[in-house]
Amino acid sequence: MVYGIVRLINFAHGDILMVGAYTAVILTTMLGLPFPVVVILVILMCVLFGVVIERVAYKPLRSSPRISSLITAIGVSMLLQNLALLIFSPTPKPYPISFNIKPLTIGGLQIGFTTVLTIAVSALLMVLLQILVAKSRAGKSMRAVSEDYDAAQLMGINVNTTITFTFAIGCALAGIGSILYGLAYPTVSPTLGSLPGLKAFIAAVLGGIGIIPGAMLGGLIMGLAESLTKAYISSQLSDAVVYGILIVVLLFKPSGLLGRRMREKV
Repeated sequence: MVYGIVRLINFAHGDILMVGAYTAVILTTMLGLPFPVVVILVILMCVLFGVVIERVAYKPLRSSPRISSLITAIGVSMLLQNLALLIFSPTPKPYPISFNIKPLTIGGLQIGFTTVLTIAVSALLMVLLQILVAKSRAGKSMRAVSEDYDAAQLMGINVNTTITFTFAIGCALAGIGSILYGLAYPTVSPTLGSLPGLKAFIAAVLGGIGIIPGAMLGGLIMGLAESLTKAYISSQLSDAVVYGILIVVLLFKPSGLLGRRMREKV
């Protein structure tokens, strides 16, 4: 969503995931709050960080060359990681939330509860987000700004508010993602969000930038490719296979699997 509107690759998005994970650790281990309250507060903390970053770091550079915003995004990512190093130390911490529920058995196949939960929550959020973008007034403003920034301003759309709202939605989803990621990989470290953030953008490119179902489809393809590679080829080649798939898709369909080629008048 962020790239579709402001053409910014937000490298700090993965670090918002890390902020959410550490927030869950603090709220659970130090304050002993129940899981539903932790989820709400994690989402709010991620939204707060995202909005502050957008207002402080990205908004002043909105009319600057894209390379300036890109470098700033990298700087914000490094800042968040180093702040986490100073506050929490580089020693990984165990993720305190877990569900002791038996895996789902289908024939001879066992699927862990966390996997089922992740797929179900992701599908639900995808549908809700698609409805928000397609039907709500805020979603229509987001699509208008994405189509033509200047024309949207002339039509009376508050572009700054729309962009901030987009960042807030994205960071709320990152907060939910931090909970699901912590359940699947129960270790928290300052560099937690680096690889997931990069792979999330690759999934979006694979499925089609700006297409919400495409991003989820890209993520599923990447996950299946990684799992099958680790199971039948080599765990060391999983990332190489994923990037290879991305290269092949972009060679034959540069707009992504669900993307459409757009013509630009000059």
